[in-house]
Amino acid sequence: MSISVKNLSKHYDKQKAVDAISFEGKPGRILGFLGPNGAGKSTTMRMLTGYLEPTSGEAYISGKDVQKEALEAKRHIGYLPENTPLYLDMYVKEFLKFIGQTYNVPNLNARVEEVIKTVGLTPEQHKKIGALSKGYKQRVGLAQAIIHHPEVLILDEPTSGLDPNQLVDIRALIKTLGRDKTVIISTHIMQEVEAICDDIIIINKGKIVANDSIEGIKKTHQSNSLEDIFRKLTA
Repeated sequence: MSISVKNLSKHYDKQKAVDAISFEGKPGRILGFLGPNGAGKSTTMRMLTGYLEPTSGEAYISGKDVQKEALEAKRHIGYLPENTPLYLDMYVKEFLKFIGQTYNVPNLNARVEEVIKTVGLTPEQHKKIGALSKGYKQRVGLAQAIIHHPEVLILDEPTSGLDPNQLVDIRALIKTLGRDKTVIISTHIMQEVEAICDDIIIINKGKIVANDSIEGIKKTHQSNSLEDIFRKLTA
């Protein structure tokens, strides 16, 4: 499995932000990681990417332990945090070359051109990032996440704050990227899940309360409404 999580926990004093969760992410499938605010979604994402040390448990990316083999694991990860950290004074191409250099990407100029085309940044490629709309900034965020050909994409609230047209574009882009990668998306938007995901995990108060394909979870709960299932499991 591209993502393998075993009994992963994060405690803050007596608060269990994430409480002994286990799951897997499969290649070529998009996994929706759902939960209400404060359920432990972003905490889990940060542990998977090595930005946050777990209290206990293990996480593997492409067979690499994110704690013991952190650098090697990160080479296999493309990460888009909830608030995308971008250098607003840099030009789009300049920024992507900078990120590519940190990964020692071969044939970097050609790869930057390829990624710009893939994420639909061609009309904006000569602008400063600070001059872009939020939708195009998200595209830059996705571009930096895939510049090094990662096997795993971890996207934390990737469509937050986008307008309806931008939503459709970014969702379509994520679907395309998911064809040959393992993608995990943190969200609480049910329409997002229906539009993009193959499998879903629902987390509530740090614990996984559902883990199945979309079809499987609907069948188990005898409902075609993910929203109703979500509310039932997280009430």
